[in-house]
Amino acid sequence: MSAWAAPGSTAVVAVRQQIEPGWHTYWRNPGDSGGPTTLDWTLPNNVSAGDIVWPLPRRQRLQSLMNYGYEGEVFLPVPIEIPADARPGQTLRLTTRALFMVCSDQMCVPDELTLSLDLRVQEGAAPLDPRWGQKIQTLVQTAPGPAGIDARAAFADGQLTLTATGGPLAGAAPKWAYFFPFEGGVIDHAAAQTGQRGRQGLTLTMAPGRGLSANGLKPPLAGVLSTDLGAWDISAEQGPALPGAGGEGALGDGEATQGPTAATTPLAFLQAALFALLGGLILNLMPCVFPILAMKAAALSRSAHHPAEARRDGLAFLAGVLATFLVLAGALLALRAGGQALGWGFQLQSPGVVAALSLLMLAVALNLSGVFHIGGGLQGAGSGPLSRLPGATGAFFTGVLAVVVAAPCTAPFMAFALGAALLMPWPMALAVFLMLGLGLALPYVLISLSPRLLARLPRPGPWMETLRNLLAFPMYGAALWLAWVYGRQTADALALLFGAGLMLALALWLFGRSQTTPGKGRVAATGATLALIAALGLGVLAARAAPAATDSAQTSAHLASQPWSAQAVQAALAEGRPVLVNFTADWCVTCKINEGAALSSPRTAEAIQATNAVYLVGDWTRRDDAITAELQRHGRSGVPLYLLYAPGQAEPRILPQLLTEGTVVGALKDAAR
Repeated sequence: MSAWAAPGSTAVVAVRQQIEPGWHTYWRNPGDSGGPTTLDWTLPNNVSAGDIVWPLPRRQRLQSLMNYGYEGEVFLPVPIEIPADARPGQTLRLTTRALFMVCSDQMCVPDELTLSLDLRVQEGAAPLDPRWGQKIQTLVQTAPGPAGIDARAAFADGQLTLTATGGPLAGAAPKWAYFFPFEGGVIDHAAAQTGQRGRQGLTLTMAPGRGLSANGLKPPLAGVLSTDLGAWDISAEQGPALPGAGGEGALGDGEATQGPTAATTPLAFLQAALFALLGGLILNLMPCVFPILAMKAAALSRSAHHPAEARRDGLAFLAGVLATFLVLAGALLALRAGGQALGWGFQLQSPGVVAALSLLMLAVALNLSGVFHIGGGLQGAGSGPLSRLPGATGAFFTGVLAVVVAAPCTAPFMAFALGAALLMPWPMALAVFLMLGLGLALPYVLISLSPRLLARLPRPGPWMETLRNLLAFPMYGAALWLAWVYGRQTADALALLFGAGLMLALALWLFGRSQTTPGKGRVAATGATLALIAALGLGVLAARAAPAATDSAQTSAHLASQPWSAQAVQAALAEGRPVLVNFTADWCVTCKINEGAALSSPRTAEAIQATNAVYLVGDWTRRDDAITAELQRHGRSGVPLYLLYAPGQAEPRILPQLLTEGTVVGALKDAAR
C-alpha cells in the first residue's frame, strides 16, 4: 500500500486478482461450493504476516447453490509486521504461495502462484504506492470490522434467529440486511433470509445448515452483518432476542442491489432466449410430445379448410402453451427461492401428479375413441359427430397438455437455456421459459396461420372419424407409460391406480350413454357420477401411496451398474478407472430411449469391460437433492445428463443428450487412454 515500510511499523501488502468475466474466486467462507484463497508466507526473520483483510463478498447464486466470492478486480490486503530492528535501506523479500479456486458456472480450476515483493525499509512516513496504494487504502478502510454491535443467536423450531442492536444500528433504519457467517454449514446459504428492523437494531431469521441441524448451535455465531448502511463484524452469543430489534417493518435481503452478474448480462439473456427458442422447436421431435402431436394433428385435420377457425385454434393453442410454461416456471422459481432443490420436470417426481396425468390421458383417449363427447359435433361429409372440446377452449387445453407431457424431455439447446435462466432475475428467467414455449408452439401456429399449407390438407370426410379413433391409441400408450412410472415410484399401489382408471372409464362410458340414449340419460348420469366419485376416491389413495425403495442399480437394464454418489466417483477415479455416470428418471422418455439404444447394447458392455470403467446411475425418478445439485453444478436443470470422468482429469466430459452406441464406445476408449 505504501512506497516503503518504517522499522517497527505495520505495512499492508495485497494480492491483486484480476478475474476474467464469467469467473469468480471465493471469500473466507465460500458458501455451498468452492474454496477460499489461501496464502502461505515465506518471510525474513522476525517479519510476520497477519490474516487476510477480507473485502465484503458478493452473493453468487448458482442454480440451487449460494456461494460467496469476488468478480472482476479484487485486492486481498494482509498486514505485515516489520521488526523494530530492521535497518533503514534494507530490502525485505516477501514471498507467498497463493492458492486460488477459480470457478465459472461450468467448471472450477485450482490455480497456484508464487508471488514475491521486495519491500524497502526506510525511516519516516511513507507515501501511498502510486499505482495501487489508494485502492488498497480504501478497501482497508471500508472492510467489515467490529463496530460495538451487541448480538444474540437462538436456534429453535428449525429456525436460526439473529438479533443485533447498538453501535451504528441504534436509531438507524436499514432497508435491507444479510448475514455472512464465517463458518460453513451454520446456515442454509441458498435459503432466503427474512428480517425486521427495530429502533435499536434488527432481527434476521435464517434456515439452518446441515452442521447446525446435526450439532446444534455452538456459540459464538460470528460473521459479517451487511446492510445498506454498512457492513460490520459481529459475534453473537447464545441467548434470547435483544429488545428493540424488531417491530418497525420488514427488511429486504439486498440481493438485487449487487448489480448484474455474468449470467444476467443482456448478451447472456439473448443467448439463453435464442437457445430456448431452438430447444422448444426441437422439443416437437422428442418422444414425450408424440401423444400431443396426435391431438394437434386431429385438430388441424378438422379445421384445415376453415381458415378463421384454424387461426383461432392456433392462437389459443399458443396461449395455452405460454400460460402453462408461465405457471410451471413461476412455481419452479418460487420453490427454488424458498430453498427447494428442484429442476425441470419436477412435477413428475410426485406420484400424485403422475397418477392424475395417467387418468387424464385415459380420459382423453376415451374421448378420441368416441366413448363420450365434450362440446358440439362437427358434421363433415357423413363423418358423424366429431368429439372435441369446443373451439378455442379445446385448443387452449391441448396446449396445456403439450407442456405438461413435454416436461420429461430435455431437448438439445434446452439444457443451456434452462440452466442459465435459473441464474437470472425472475423477469428474465420467465422470459426465457416463454421463449421455450414459443418454440414448442411455433410449428403448429405457423401452419394454422398459413392458408396455403392448410389448403394442402385433405377436405373433411369420413376419414376424419377413423383418424380420430386411431389417434386415441397414442394417448392410451401415454396413460400406460405414466402408470408404469407411477408403479416405479410407489410401493404396491399400482392396483389403486388401475382401480381408479377402471372406475373412471366406467363413469365416462355411462356419461357417454347419457348423451346418446333418449329417455335414460338421468339414470346413466347418476351412475356416471357414482363411478366418478369412486374413481376420485381411489385416485386420492393412489396419490398418497408410500414411495418405493430406490434402487438406482436397477434403473438401467441389461448393464451392470451401481448407484451414483460423489464418493463412488472419487473412489473409482482413485483406482485409475474411468467413470460413466447416467443421470436418468423413469418418467424421462428420452432417457429410456438412450438406455435401450446406446447404454444397454453388447458393444457398450464390452467397452465398459475392456476399459475397466465403472457405470454409475443417478435415479431422479423421485426427488433427490444430491442429484439436483449435481445436475445444476454442470449447468443442467433436468435429465438426461451423461458424464464421463477420465482418471487424472478434474472435470468430466459431458456427452450429448441424444446418445448413440458409437458415441458411448468412442468416449469410453478416449477416457481410458
